[in-house]
Parts: sequence; C-alpha cells; structure tokens
Amino acid sequence: MSSLPRRAKLKVQTAVSKDECSSLSELSSASEEDDKEDSIWEPQKKVPRSRKQPVPKETKPKRVPRVKKTTPKISDGLEEGVNVKEELNSSVAIADADLEDRKSELDTVQILKAVKTKRKNSARSPSAPRTKKLKVEETNKDSHVEAGSSTTETPSTSTGLEGACKKEKNEEDFTFGQSPIKKIKTVTCPQGQPVKCPGSADSVKEEVEMNWDIVQVLSERTNIELWVCANIIRLFNDDNTIPFIIRYRKELINNLDADSLREVQQTLEELRAVAKKVHSTVQKIKKDGKMSDCLLKALLNCKTFEELEHVSAPYKTGSKGTKAQRAKQLGLEGAARTLLENPVELNLLSYIKPSVKGLSTLQDIETGVQHILADMIAKDRDTLDFIRNLCQIRPISIQSCLAKVSSKKVNEKDVDKFLLYQNFSCYIRNIHHHQILAINRGENLKILTVKVNIPDGVKNEFCRWCIQNRWRPRGFARPELMKILHTSLDDSFKRLIYPLLCREFRGKLTSDAEKESVMMFGRNLRQLLLTSPVPGRTLMGVDPGYKHGCKLAIISPTSQILHTDVVYLHSGQGFREAEKIKRLLLNFNCSTVVIGNGTACRETEAYFADLIMKNYFAPLDVVYCIVSEAGASIYSVSPEANKEMPGLDPNLRSAVSIARRVQDPLAELVKIEPKHIGVGMYQHDVSQILLKATLDSIVEECVSFVGVDINICSEVLLRHIAGLNANRAKNIIEWREKNGPFINREHLKKVKGLGPKSFQQCAGFIRINQDYIRTFCSQYTESPTGVEVTDEKQGKKKSKTPVNVVLKPNPLDQTCIHPESYSIAMRFLSSVGGTLCEIGKPEIQQKINSLLGKEGIQKIAEGLQTTVHTLQVIIDGLSQPESFDFRTDFDKPDFKRSIVCLEDLQVGTILTGKVQNATLFGIFVDIGVGKAGLIPIRNVTEAKLSKTKKRRSLGLGPGERVEVRVVNIDIPRSRITLDLIRVL
Repeated sequence: MSSLPRRAKLKVQTAVSKDECSSLSELSSASEEDDKEDSIWEPQKKVPRSRKQPVPKETKPKRVPRVKKTTPKISDGLEEGVNVKEELNSSVAIADADLEDRKSELDTVQILKAVKTKRKNSARSPSAPRTKKLKVEETNKDSHVEAGSSTTETPSTSTGLEGACKKEKNEEDFTFGQSPIKKIKTVTCPQGQPVKCPGSADSVKEEVEMNWDIVQVLSERTNIELWVCANIIRLFNDDNTIPFIIRYRKELINNLDADSLREVQQTLEELRAVAKKVHSTVQKIKKDGKMSDCLLKALLNCKTFEELEHVSAPYKTGSKGTKAQRAKQLGLEGAARTLLENPVELNLLSYIKPSVKGLSTLQDIETGVQHILADMIAKDRDTLDFIRNLCQIRPISIQSCLAKVSSKKVNEKDVDKFLLYQNFSCYIRNIHHHQILAINRGENLKILTVKVNIPDGVKNEFCRWCIQNRWRPRGFARPELMKILHTSLDDSFKRLIYPLLCREFRGKLTSDAEKESVMMFGRNLRQLLLTSPVPGRTLMGVDPGYKHGCKLAIISPTSQILHTDVVYLHSGQGFREAEKIKRLLLNFNCSTVVIGNGTACRETEAYFADLIMKNYFAPLDVVYCIVSEAGASIYSVSPEANKEMPGLDPNLRSAVSIARRVQDPLAELVKIEPKHIGVGMYQHDVSQILLKATLDSIVEECVSFVGVDINICSEVLLRHIAGLNANRAKNIIEWREKNGPFINREHLKKVKGLGPKSFQQCAGFIRINQDYIRTFCSQYTESPTGVEVTDEKQGKKKSKTPVNVVLKPNPLDQTCIHPESYSIAMRFLSSVGGTLCEIGKPEIQQKINSLLGKEGIQKIAEGLQTTVHTLQVIIDGLSQPESFDFRTDFDKPDFKRSIVCLEDLQVGTILTGKVQNATLFGIFVDIGVGKAGLIPIRNVTEAKLSKTKKRRSLGLGPGERVEVRVVNIDIPRSRITLDLIRVL
C-alpha cells in the first residue's frame, strides 16, 4: 500500500533504534508541550535528526545479535520499557494525558536527567560493553512507564497490552530470527482519540517532494478532513490493511466506511505515481542538459499526468522539438521577452539574417516570436488556472456522432448498439458515467467520433483577460507588436490550450466514470458475497444443458459430495428421468434444488416447477431456486478445483459449485476470480489494474468481517484474510495438518512466515471454536493451566524458547475482539460482573445493557482508558453468540415452486423479484419470467428504500428482494420496464 521502498523503511527504523538515549533526551524537551496538546500527532520528527548519529557505531555491527540473546532474560519491567520505546516511534497519537497524575511528571524529569548522565558517562568510556548500555536505558524506561509517563503517546489499549507484549518478547519464535527492531515495532497499537488538528498534516513526509502538499491535495480531491487524510497516510505507510483499519482504528479515520477509505487509497496512490513520474522526468531532462529553473518549477507543480504530459512533451527524447524550441534555437527568445517587458526598445529588423533559414525575413522573425509567446502563455500556471476556472462556470459540452468510415469496416449490429450516441450532445457537468463509458467504447471501435465543444465566448473572454491583465506589455507597444501578441494568444489557445483542456476533460470524465463503475461492481460483489448462507440442508445442484444433459450433484449439509449424475431432461426422455431424480431426492432426503441460470435454465426450471405442482416428489416438499452460475465453468477446470475434487468430471464440478453457492456463497465465490462473477458494468472498458485491486480488496474485506474458523477453513478462504496471502495461508494449513488444531490465537505465532505485522492484521478476523477445542483438549493430558504442546523446532537448532510451551484456550478467541484489547475486555467483564463462560449468552447481554444504561459508553470508556470505538467492538464481541454470522442480516435465495411466462405479464401487474445486477443506469430484477426486468435509475428514490434493514449503501444490490410494478413490455425485444414500489 505504501509507495515507500522496503529498504528505505528499514533504514529509518535502524537509525532510530541505534541511539535510543537521544530519543529520550528529545522527548524530555517535548514533554511539556505534550501535556498541553494531548491529541496532536507526534510524527517521525526524530528520524531526520538521528540519521547521522549512528554512523560512528557502524564499526561494531556484529555485537547487535548478542544484545538480542540477552533480551528474554530482562525482567518484566524492562518489557514495559521496550513498550515505551515503541510508543516513541509510533506515528499515531492516542489516549489523554489527563489520566496521568502530577507525581509521575516529577519522576519522569528525574529519570530523564539520569539517562542524560549515563549517556555522558558512556561517551567518556567508549570501551564499555553495549549490552550494559541497553540495560541501563531500558531500566530507566521501565521506571518511566511505572511513573505514569508524561508523554501523550500512550496507546488506549496499552494497559491491556502489557501481558501480551511480555509474551511477544519472551516467545522468540514470534520473530523467526528477525532483528529486534521489527519485533519492537509490532507492539504498536495505534488507537486513540480523533486528531482534529490540521497542523499535524504538515508532518507527513513523502519520499518524493513536490511543490504541493500531498495531504492538502488528497483532502481537496476526496472532500475528507485534513487530519483524517494525514492519519490514513500514516496507517497505510505502516502497512495496515483496510479491514483492520475499518474495525480497529475507527477513531483515526473518523468512522469512514470501506468504500471511502478505498477511494482515498486509490487517490493517494495516483498522486504518488504522479510525483514519481515527475521526478523521473526531471532526472531525464537534467541528464539531457535542458533543465531550467522555470521548467523545474512547472514540473514540480504538476498534479496530474495530463499536466505533466503537457509540460514535458517538448523535451522527450527523439522529438524534433516544438515550434517554440526551434525559434529559441534561432535566438528569438530575447525578442519575445523584450516585447513583454520593454516593447519600446524592440527592433525586430535587427534580427534579420538573410543567410539563416527562419531569420531571412521579417515575417519569419514575427512568426518565431509568436511561437515563443504562445508556448509561454500555454505553460503559465496563472493563465491555465484562469481558463480552467472559466470553463467551470461556462457550458462546456461533449458531442458524439457516427464516424464516416464506420459503415465500411464495422458490423451493422455493433453500429445499432450505439444508436443513442450517433447524434449525441450533453453538457459535461450533466453527463452520466455510463454514457461516458459507452461513448469511449464506441470511439475505440471506430464507430463514433467524439469532440469537446468549448464556446467562442470562453475564448474571447480568455484573450481579453490575457491582454488586459496577465500578458499586458510593460510599456507602450506599437500596433505591429500588439498584433503579434494577439496572434500569439489565438495560436496558443487553438494549438496548445484547447487540446490540453480537451484531454483534461476527457481524462477526468473517463477516470470518474471508471472509478464509479468499479465501485458499483464492488458494491454488487459485496452484496453477492454477503448473501445469507443456507446451512443445514442437503442440496441438489443442477447445471442445465441440452445436448450433453443436465449435470446433477447432491451435497451434504457440510458440503461433502454425496452423489453426482447426468440426466437428459430436454431430449424426449424427461418422463423416464423424473423417476431417477425422485429416487435420488428420497434416498438423500433432499428437498431443495439449486438450478444454474445458464443455457437451458428456463426449460429446466419449467420441468421442475411442473413436477412440483403435480406433487410428484411427495412426501418431500421440494422447492427450487435459481442462482448465477457465472464463473462456475472457469472454476471447474482450474487447478484449485482439480485439487479439491480430483478425478471428478469438470462438468459435474460445476453442479457442485452451483449447489455450494447457496449453502455458503462466500466460501464458494472466493474461489473464482471476482471479475468473472458477472455483476459488473463495462468491466472490460475500465482500468484492469484498478478493477482487480478494488475487487480483491472487497473480497478481503468480506472474508475478514465474516471471519474464518482457523481449524476447519479452507486454504482458499484463508488467503483472503487481512494480513495473509497464499504463501502464509499454505503454511498455516500445513502447520495445522502436522501439529493439530490451533489452541488459541497466540498459537498462530508459531507458523513460519507469520511475522508480527501479519499477526496484528489477521488476529482479529480469525476465530477459534471453543467446542472444537474442548473436544480436542479432551484427547490430551490436560495440565492445570492448559494443553501441553511440543515445539517441533527443537531438533533443527538450539531453541531460545522452552521446549514445552503451555497453551490455554481463550474464550475471547471466538469473538471479533482483537488480542491487543483482551486486557480491557477482561476489566470490562469484571466491571459488569460477568465471566468468560457467559460470552454470547443472554445473561451477559443483560448485564452490559444495565451498565450502559447507568453510566453510558463514553464514561465507561474513559474509566477503562480506551476509546468508545474500541469498547464498542468489545461489547459486540462479548454479546454476539458463539456462531454469530452477520450475513443473516442479508437476503436468502428466493425459493419457488411455480413459474411465470413473459406472455402472462400485463402492464400494471405487481410482482416480487430479486435484484440480479445493479448498474449506473438502472437495476436488473429477476421476476421469474426468464428475462430480467429493468428499473430505470430515476425510479429508484431514497423514499422507496428500506430504512429498517441494515443497509451498506443507498443503492440496491444483488440478492435483495423488491416489489415492482410492470410499466412497459416489449415482447419482440424481450424488454420489461419496471417501477420500484418498495424493498422487502
């Protein structure tokens, strides 16, 4: 997420940790200010100062590991000292200093003086061992923590983290041989109160420096407060994932939702890409020896790729040079500047050189000066800002028409698709996103010609402003010189500025349309992934077909394949095959049929509906539903499917996948690449990089928020958890197969490759079912404190941890509470008079509600020294049942027994249906007639949307049930227009 190179990050961290005493001395000077402004960020101001300090110590690089070996032997107090060191380096400010008493401040001052004294002594005796210095330093920091710490950078969950931090320091397997710096970094829990001081944004330092502030520009483009943008940049720089930030760092992002945070991330990456491209362009131009102060300033002012292209185009390698450059080579730049600065002294006749091409006549010289002036006008920042502002308030339109050559080279059917846009005109401020994408597609197919129309009034007002204000000569200019200036303005606008504006308008419209299309795809995908599962049923999946038959697969309530078969329903054998289907349904006690919506879906649906209406499957009460089979055929031939269902025919795998999409949609759909799920719009016309990044992020968000049981989940599902990837998921599965189930979340730290940061990001989204663990524990000799697990690493090399590690099940591991907040959760439990055994039961809910009613959540959070958001997560985790799944808030599949035909519909008929897909121009609804009806977007108003349901967005998404009225029926074109009545 961060554009900062990994190497650069490690370098900065090393510099900070090599001279920790200097950090403490700097802290003493800032402690008084911290008491006054407790919520202001303390960014990495110390990093630049301490970069040069470690240089003299580079002669002793081999002594550092020895210090690490002694670390586990340091007392508990020293662990808290390490905690303070991490807090100093943390880029996130938290908790109020009001919670600290006055006595601690005096003790801190004395401690800091002692540290300075020790530092001076160590400077006098350079031969002193470094290990002693570390002990002195950490001991002082230990007393610094015990005294209460006068700094404001105390995590809101720090009191609850002391135990957890001690474990991390003593369990060497947690770091897998990494340097102490990275191990210390993981203790950070950047939680806290909202930082509402815009001044803190100034401290965000980017790797690439520009003439604009990235926080300011990010805030302007996303309409989000400065302090929130500054916090988001820091969180992404620290490699935090979106699900982790949304759930556990809400106070730092002012409760932004995931889509808004993703938009900020994309804008941030775009700005950084522009800055990176600018600096590479600067280096290239410098290398060619063409750089000037004016050009450098213009380049560093660029905020978009269009601006950069405009400024740098003349300096590209291999270019013949612009007209202005060729005029400058002839020595006419001085004449152009004199015309503006001192026109009285300008004599163009003196530049005539009959033997030189381009200077032989007065006309040539005037043309050269004109080109230079036109280039200066087009590159001027104030001039461009004026014309852009002018275009904002004037009616600029975009027009499209049928291309002249399209009829010869393009299929007539393709031309008919763009009938609406063959004579189209619309103001750019009113045009819809889907219209832009359609116009772009038509232009790419050579069917349409597109142009941006800027009225003549804009040009006239622009030229008048230039002559009277920005480009007015500083003195009297003769008529012939003024004529050159007027010609330069016309030339600059027509040849340089107008094309630039057109590119900017088209680029901005396309970029916005692509982003909206991708966001719409993302919202649909989220709605589809969060479709409520239908557990506890035996299902028959049907993949319809004509010639090759309908593929059947019966799966158990636990998704195991019980039977597969092929039946030929549409080749005259329907009556004979009905007996086979009935026998299968009765044998496996299956009363739910899931039909894919592909080829022959309508006929297959009619077949089953007819049998159900005749009560053919009695005594079973059979129902059926239609599900999207998009991507099923792609998945069925994938290596993942081959690994999961070896030896099974790919066609039968599709039937299995269709059935599992109803049983657990999330677990099944994550196996398919998101763009193949088929709920998008113009997905092939948008940036594929942006599309993949967004959809992958939404899959990660959905899987993380639903959570996975680490002891039974599949590798495919696990790799989409925040903080994990394919390699880490594979290592977790291999570890589980080799060593048995995970006893608690801390047990995860033993997995190879799962470093501190990964653990922090994924821990809150991993569940450990306590019933499963109790069953597992009963098979082992249980000690008074828990289960004894042998460390498998002891044979490879000397282990720094005890051979036998005692692990104890923790009921909090089945909740959404993050391990960093366990201590706070325990104190909250004791304050309400509850126990760990009551988690998820009605009794604990009553106790929590009683306490909240008496004191209020704000007061309780202050008493626990945490934030309201953290406390709310704890309350949710303690209140939710053990098998809680928030997908139950969403819609289940629509089970049916009968079928309706298109011919049966009439205008005015009221029907219920299920949203199939949502686009920017309307909502497609499956009303059971084999063809989806369209609700135009103008008919979807906020008043018709459900307020009682917990909605993730104002728009409708796939799977939602709606009540609609038929407005128009076009049978020849198979089009049905609907009006939304209400959301069910």
